[in-house]
Formats: sequence, structure tokens, C-alpha cells
Amino acid sequence: MSAAEPLERGLCRVTAGAVAAVPDAQHASVTLLDGGHLSTAASTADDITEIEHVQYVAGRGPCVQAATTRSAVRAVAGPRPEPWPEFAEAAWCAGLRAALSVPLVVAADDEPMRGSLNLYSGDETAFDPFDETLMRVFTVAASAAICDARRWQRSRRQVEQLEFGLVSRADIEQAKGVLMALHGCSADEAFLLLAHESQVRNTKLREVARELLASLRHR
Repeated sequence: MSAAEPLERGLCRVTAGAVAAVPDAQHASVTLLDGGHLSTAASTADDITEIEHVQYVAGRGPCVQAATTRSAVRAVAGPRPEPWPEFAEAAWCAGLRAALSVPLVVAADDEPMRGSLNLYSGDETAFDPFDETLMRVFTVAASAAICDARRWQRSRRQVEQLEFGLVSRADIEQAKGVLMALHGCSADEAFLLLAHESQVRNTKLREVARELLASLRHR
């Protein structure tokens, strides 16, 4: 995945690859736990998103347990719905009989994130320890996709902040020039006038400068 590839697109490639690699898998998804909030970041079908939403609301289910405990979970949707009746009912209604959720851990310096990579099948005998091991390969790919997307987002924010800072500085310099022309003062004295106005009005310096420039444009 390229650094600029949207997160959802990268994770969709991972889920599609997981479905292709595991024979009994019909659908796959990625659950993310970020700041205590669970969400489905990518899925191969709308039904899967609904099944997982039911689990998030209930606060329990295979994808919830895998994401929160970092343990792989295999679940069956059948006549005996315990321990996750909400998942069992939703999966059964969608024609699915088994699920496998493998924990996903995103290593990040600033904001660690957890989640799970989930497989679903219409065969209640689907998924074995080998499938679980295979899925862990795809969790590495999912983690890389998330890290790449977050690095790109962080870089983009830094660029935007830099651009904003440059624009703000330009406004302040222009406002200083206006005050120097109006009052015949030095650059330092013009800056002190802006700073004083900023403190009196409890307004950011750049906003004071912009208002001054705007007032001149409308004259």
C-alpha cells in the first residue's frame, strides 16, 4: 500500500486477500478499537458490518473479544447461542454459521491501536488452527496498511499546520507594515501595538492582523 492510499482501500485489499486464502471463508472484515470506540474499518459485505455493529452495541461477540483480549476466537452461530446471543442471531439471519476473529495490534509511537481481522462462513465446521495461523499473516498486512495511512495523515496535518503558520506570519508582517506606515513607527513598535491589541481583546495575534488588513480592503 502506498503512503497516500486511503485506509479503507488498503484494508479492503487485505480482507479480499484473506477471503481468497482461506477456503471456507465467504466474507472478511477489520474491526478497530480506537480510544475505546469499536468500528468496522472495512468489510466485504454490508451484512458483515451490521453483524459487527450488533456486537459493538451489545459490548460482546467474537470480534469484540478478539480486539479487547488480544486472543483469537472461533464462534458458531447455531441453536445454542451462548455466550454471544446477539452475534449468533444476527449471523444466523444472514446465513452465516461460523466466525474466526484474530487479534490485530498496530504498533505506533503516538497512538497504539488494537482490533481484529474477522472471517465469516456459511459452514459451521469452518476454520481450524491452520486458518488462524494463516490469518496472522494478514494481520501483519492490515497493521502495515493502518500504519501507512496514519503516517500519511500525520504528515498531511504537519504540512497543513506549516502552511497555516506561513500564512499567519505573512498576515502579521503585512499588518506590521501598515502600522509602520500609519504611525511612522519601527517594526518592533508595530509588533508591540499588535500584541497589545491581542491581549486587550483576548484574541490571537494572527486574527488581529487579519482584521486590520480586512478593514483596509473594505475602505
